[in-house]
Amino acid sequence: MKLLISNDDGISSLGIRTLANTLAEAGHDVSVVCPDRERSATGHGLTLHQPIRAEILESIFHPTVKAWACDGTPSDCVKLALWALLESPPDLVLSGINHGANLGTEILYSGTVSAAMEGLIEGIPSIAFSLASRNSKDFQPSADFAKILVGQIEKNPLPELMLLNVNIPPVKWEEIAGVTLTRQGVRRYVDVFDKRVDPRGKTYYWLTGEVLEDVEPPTGLNLSQNIPIDVRVIRENYISITPLQYNLTYAKGLNELSQWEFKFP
Repeated sequence: MKLLISNDDGISSLGIRTLANTLAEAGHDVSVVCPDRERSATGHGLTLHQPIRAEILESIFHPTVKAWACDGTPSDCVKLALWALLESPPDLVLSGINHGANLGTEILYSGTVSAAMEGLIEGIPSIAFSLASRNSKDFQPSADFAKILVGQIEKNPLPELMLLNVNIPPVKWEEIAGVTLTRQGVRRYVDVFDKRVDPRGKTYYWLTGEVLEDVEPPTGLNLSQNIPIDVRVIRENYISITPLQYNLTYAKGLNELSQWEFKFP
Protein backbone atom coordinates (compact mmCIF):
# COMPACT_ATOMS: atom_id res chain seq x y z
CA MET A 1 0.00 0.00 0.00
CA LYS A 2 0.99 3.61 -0.50
CA LEU A 3 1.32 5.13 2.98
CA LEU A 4 1.84 8.68 4.23
CA ILE A 5 3.19 8.89 7.79
CA SER A 6 3.35 11.96 10.01
CA ASN A 7 3.50 12.69 13.74
CA ASP A 8 3.77 15.45 16.32
CA ASP A 9 6.94 14.26 18.09
CA GLY A 10 9.17 15.38 15.23
CA ILE A 11 11.37 13.84 12.57
CA SER A 12 13.96 12.62 15.08
CA SER A 13 11.53 10.65 17.24
CA LEU A 14 12.08 6.94 17.66
CA GLY A 15 8.36 6.26 17.25
CA ILE A 16 8.08 7.45 13.66
CA ARG A 17 11.33 5.81 12.63
CA THR A 18 10.22 2.48 14.05
CA LEU A 19 6.81 2.74 12.37
CA ALA A 20 8.10 3.85 8.97
CA ASN A 21 10.95 1.34 8.85
CA THR A 22 8.77 -1.59 9.94
CA LEU A 23 6.17 -0.84 7.26
CA ALA A 24 8.82 -0.23 4.59
CA GLU A 25 10.46 -3.54 5.40
CA ALA A 26 7.04 -5.16 5.00
CA GLY A 27 6.98 -3.96 1.39
CA HIS A 28 4.77 -0.88 1.64
CA ASP A 29 5.47 2.34 -0.27
CA VAL A 30 6.19 4.73 2.59
CA SER A 31 6.51 8.52 2.57
CA VAL A 32 7.17 10.56 5.72
CA VAL A 33 6.30 14.23 6.14
CA CYS A 34 6.46 15.41 9.73
CA PRO A 35 7.52 18.39 11.86
CA ASP A 36 11.21 19.23 12.11
CA ARG A 37 10.80 19.43 15.91
CA GLU A 38 8.35 18.37 18.57
CA ARG A 39 4.90 19.89 18.08
CA SER A 40 2.89 18.01 20.72
CA ALA A 41 -0.52 19.26 21.91
CA THR A 42 -0.90 21.57 18.92
CA GLY A 43 -4.37 20.28 18.13
CA HIS A 44 -5.50 20.92 14.55
CA GLY A 45 -3.55 24.14 14.12
CA LEU A 46 -2.60 25.37 10.65
CA THR A 47 0.05 27.91 9.63
CA LEU A 48 -1.62 30.80 7.80
CA HIS A 49 0.54 33.89 8.28
CA GLN A 50 4.01 32.69 7.32
CA PRO A 51 5.51 30.37 4.72
CA ILE A 52 5.95 26.66 5.32
CA ARG A 53 9.25 25.05 4.41
CA ALA A 54 9.99 21.38 3.82
CA GLU A 55 13.44 19.82 3.54
CA ILE A 56 14.17 16.42 2.01
CA LEU A 57 16.02 14.15 4.43
CA GLU A 58 18.20 11.16 3.66
CA SER A 59 19.85 8.39 5.71
CA ILE A 60 17.39 8.62 8.62
CA PHE A 61 14.89 5.99 7.54
CA HIS A 62 14.86 2.74 5.60
CA PRO A 63 16.43 3.32 2.14
CA THR A 64 13.08 3.07 0.35
CA VAL A 65 11.37 5.69 2.55
CA LYS A 66 10.98 9.20 1.11
CA ALA A 67 11.12 11.75 3.92
CA TRP A 68 10.63 15.47 4.42
CA ALA A 69 11.00 17.59 7.57
CA CYS A 70 8.50 20.45 7.69
CA ASP A 71 8.60 23.54 9.91
CA GLY A 72 4.82 23.56 10.29
CA THR A 73 2.30 21.81 12.50
CA PRO A 74 1.32 18.14 12.15
CA SER A 75 -1.80 19.17 10.21
CA ASP A 76 0.37 21.40 7.99
CA CYS A 77 2.58 18.41 7.23
CA VAL A 78 -0.24 16.21 6.02
CA LYS A 79 -1.92 18.98 4.03
CA LEU A 80 1.40 19.93 2.40
CA ALA A 81 2.16 16.30 1.59
CA LEU A 82 -1.21 15.69 -0.05
CA TRP A 83 -1.33 18.91 -2.04
CA ALA A 84 2.32 19.60 -2.90
CA LEU A 85 4.88 16.91 -2.09
CA LEU A 86 3.41 13.55 -3.11
CA GLU A 87 2.88 12.69 -6.74
CA SER A 88 -0.31 10.76 -6.00
CA PRO A 89 -2.61 10.35 -2.96
CA PRO A 90 -1.78 7.61 -0.44
CA ASP A 91 -4.09 4.73 0.39
CA LEU A 92 -3.77 5.47 4.10
CA VAL A 93 -2.55 8.32 6.28
CA LEU A 94 -0.81 7.15 9.45
CA SER A 95 0.30 9.25 12.41
CA GLY A 96 2.68 8.25 15.20
CA ILE A 97 3.84 6.27 16.92
CA ASN A 98 3.22 8.90 19.58
CA HIS A 99 5.28 8.76 22.77
CA GLY A 100 2.37 8.78 25.22
CA ALA A 101 -1.30 7.86 25.19
CA ASN A 102 -4.02 9.69 23.27
CA LEU A 103 -7.10 8.53 25.16
CA GLY A 104 -10.44 10.06 26.01
CA THR A 105 -10.63 13.83 25.70
CA GLU A 106 -6.86 14.03 25.10
CA ILE A 107 -7.59 13.55 21.40
CA LEU A 108 -8.96 17.10 21.27
CA TYR A 109 -5.47 18.48 21.93
CA SER A 110 -3.45 15.79 20.21
CA GLY A 111 -1.27 16.72 17.27
CA THR A 112 -0.96 13.01 16.52
CA VAL A 113 -4.71 12.55 16.10
CA SER A 114 -5.00 15.87 14.24
CA ALA A 115 -2.44 14.79 11.65
CA ALA A 116 -4.49 11.66 10.98
CA MET A 117 -7.70 13.71 11.01
CA GLU A 118 -6.30 15.95 8.28
CA GLY A 119 -6.02 12.88 6.07
CA LEU A 120 -9.62 11.99 6.85
CA ILE A 121 -10.78 15.51 5.96
CA GLU A 122 -9.10 15.04 2.58
CA GLY A 123 -11.06 11.83 2.04
CA ILE A 124 -8.36 9.31 2.99
CA PRO A 125 -8.86 6.71 5.76
CA SER A 126 -6.40 7.33 8.56
CA ILE A 127 -4.92 5.77 11.68
CA ALA A 128 -3.33 7.40 14.73
CA PHE A 129 -0.96 5.18 16.74
CA SER A 130 0.10 5.92 20.32
CA LEU A 131 2.24 4.03 22.81
CA ALA A 132 0.41 4.53 26.12
CA SER A 133 3.49 5.52 28.13
CA ARG A 134 5.92 8.42 28.24
CA ASN A 135 8.55 6.28 29.92
CA SER A 136 8.72 3.21 27.68
CA LYS A 137 10.89 3.51 24.57
CA ASP A 138 10.05 0.11 23.09
CA PHE A 139 8.00 1.05 20.03
CA GLN A 140 8.49 -2.25 18.22
CA PRO A 141 5.35 -4.01 19.55
CA SER A 142 3.30 -0.99 18.45
CA ALA A 143 4.92 -1.02 15.01
CA ASP A 144 4.36 -4.77 14.70
CA PHE A 145 0.66 -4.28 15.41
CA ALA A 146 0.55 -1.40 12.92
CA LYS A 147 1.90 -3.80 10.30
CA ILE A 148 -0.86 -6.30 11.13
CA LEU A 149 -3.57 -3.62 11.04
CA VAL A 150 -2.41 -2.12 7.75
CA GLY A 151 -2.29 -5.62 6.27
CA GLN A 152 -5.84 -6.24 7.49
CA ILE A 153 -7.08 -3.02 5.87
CA GLU A 154 -5.23 -3.85 2.66
CA LYS A 155 -7.19 -7.11 2.40
CA ASN A 156 -10.45 -5.76 3.85
CA PRO A 157 -10.76 -1.99 3.33
CA LEU A 158 -12.65 0.00 5.94
CA PRO A 159 -16.39 -0.05 5.13
CA GLU A 160 -16.68 3.71 5.67
CA LEU A 161 -14.38 6.69 5.79
CA MET A 162 -13.10 6.87 9.36
CA LEU A 163 -10.12 7.48 11.60
CA LEU A 164 -8.93 4.68 13.85
CA ASN A 165 -7.42 5.94 17.10
CA VAL A 166 -5.13 3.13 18.26
CA ASN A 167 -3.47 3.02 21.68
CA ILE A 168 -1.03 0.23 22.51
CA PRO A 169 -0.14 -0.75 26.09
CA PRO A 170 3.56 -0.35 27.03
CA VAL A 171 4.27 -4.06 27.47
CA LYS A 172 6.09 -6.80 25.60
CA TRP A 173 4.36 -8.38 22.62
CA GLU A 174 3.59 -11.60 24.49
CA GLU A 175 2.02 -9.61 27.35
CA ILE A 176 -0.60 -7.89 25.17
CA ALA A 177 -3.98 -9.29 26.23
CA GLY A 178 -5.68 -8.73 22.87
CA VAL A 179 -7.39 -6.08 20.75
CA THR A 180 -10.62 -4.35 21.78
CA LEU A 181 -12.93 -1.95 19.97
CA THR A 182 -13.64 0.94 22.32
CA ARG A 183 -15.55 4.18 22.65
CA GLN A 184 -13.94 7.45 23.68
CA GLY A 185 -13.85 8.03 27.41
CA VAL A 186 -13.23 11.20 29.39
CA ARG A 187 -9.95 12.09 31.08
CA ARG A 188 -10.18 14.88 33.60
CA TYR A 189 -6.99 16.64 34.63
CA VAL A 190 -5.94 18.76 37.53
CA ASP A 191 -4.55 21.62 35.48
CA VAL A 192 -2.07 23.55 37.57
CA PHE A 193 -0.14 26.62 36.48
CA ASP A 194 3.17 26.72 38.28
CA LYS A 195 4.01 30.38 38.88
CA ARG A 196 7.70 31.17 38.46
CA VAL A 197 10.02 34.14 38.12
CA ASP A 198 12.68 34.34 35.42
CA PRO A 199 16.25 35.76 35.97
CA ARG A 200 15.02 39.21 34.94
CA GLY A 201 12.32 39.22 37.59
CA LYS A 202 9.46 38.66 35.15
CA THR A 203 6.65 36.34 36.21
CA TYR A 204 5.73 33.44 33.95
CA TYR A 205 3.50 30.39 34.23
CA TRP A 206 4.23 26.75 33.36
CA LEU A 207 1.23 24.54 32.66
CA THR A 208 1.45 21.22 34.45
CA GLY A 209 -1.24 18.68 35.10
CA GLU A 210 -2.02 15.13 36.04
CA VAL A 211 -4.95 12.83 35.41
CA LEU A 212 -7.57 13.23 38.11
CA GLU A 213 -9.95 10.54 36.93
CA ASP A 214 -11.12 8.54 33.93
CA VAL A 215 -14.87 8.62 33.65
CA GLU A 216 -17.70 7.51 31.40
CA PRO A 217 -18.71 9.94 28.63
CA PRO A 218 -22.06 11.71 29.10
CA THR A 219 -25.19 9.75 28.29
CA GLY A 220 -27.16 10.57 25.18
CA LEU A 221 -24.26 10.32 22.73
CA ASN A 222 -25.80 7.32 20.94
CA LEU A 223 -23.01 5.06 22.17
CA SER A 224 -23.60 1.54 23.38
CA GLN A 225 -22.83 1.28 27.08
CA ASN A 226 -21.73 -2.31 26.45
CA ILE A 227 -18.63 -1.14 24.57
CA PRO A 228 -15.71 -0.42 26.94
CA ILE A 229 -14.08 2.99 27.08
CA ASP A 230 -10.55 3.41 25.80
CA VAL A 231 -9.00 4.72 29.01
CA ARG A 232 -9.84 1.52 30.88
CA VAL A 233 -8.89 -1.29 28.51
CA ILE A 234 -5.32 0.00 28.31
CA ARG A 235 -4.90 -0.72 32.02
CA GLU A 236 -5.69 -4.35 31.30
CA ASN A 237 -3.02 -4.48 28.56
CA TYR A 238 -5.48 -4.51 25.67
CA ILE A 239 -4.87 -2.60 22.46
CA SER A 240 -7.64 -0.02 22.10
CA ILE A 241 -9.12 0.87 18.70
CA THR A 242 -11.65 3.71 18.64
CA PRO A 243 -13.25 4.75 15.33
CA LEU A 244 -13.54 8.55 15.07
CA GLN A 245 -15.11 11.07 12.72
CA TYR A 246 -14.55 14.79 12.22
CA ASN A 247 -18.25 15.74 12.26
CA LEU A 248 -18.90 16.90 15.85
CA THR A 249 -22.62 17.54 15.40
CA TYR A 250 -24.54 16.48 18.52
CA ALA A 251 -27.53 14.57 17.10
CA LYS A 252 -29.53 14.49 20.34
CA GLY A 253 -28.94 18.19 20.77
CA LEU A 254 -30.45 18.88 17.34
CA ASN A 255 -33.57 16.96 18.31
CA GLU A 256 -33.95 18.76 21.63
CA LEU A 257 -33.20 22.24 20.30
CA SER A 258 -35.65 21.77 17.42
CA GLN A 259 -38.41 22.40 19.98
CA TRP A 260 -37.21 25.94 20.58
CA GLU A 261 -39.18 28.83 19.13
CA PHE A 262 -37.59 32.19 18.36
CA LYS A 263 -39.76 35.27 18.07
CA PHE A 264 -38.33 38.40 16.58
CA PRO A 265 -39.89 41.81 17.21
